[in-house]
Amino acid sequence: MTDYIQSRNEARIMEVVNTLIVSGEIKNPKLSSFASIGDVSLSRDNAYATLYVSCLDDKQLENSVKALQSAAGFIQGRLAKVMKTKNTPRLSFVADTTERDAARMEALLESIKTTD
Repeated sequence: MTDYIQSRNEARIMEVVNTLIVSGEIKNPKLSSFASIGDVSLSRDNAYATLYVSCLDDKQLENSVKALQSAAGFIQGRLAKVMKTKNTPRLSFVADTTERDAARMEALLESIKTTD
């Protein structure tokens, strides 16, 4: 049962933060409107949440992660109002580079395949 609650809380956090980004409520010029939260990892005690940020451009990705990290307090306050849980998790934002890494690995595998 707790896994279900935790996954539901992760999905709710992702939904709220993505809504804040799209609606423009986070007022930071470094934050790209194309940034989005792709995944959330919530600790077992719901005290900490790691949010994985993805974006189209690598330069925009770095700036967006910095902008979201600087607005973490604001976002945490909004989460507290929406989630209505006893504790609101501390947020940390990390660049999600899985797509870029996957493309690089695919290119490496393709280069190995063509040399054989």
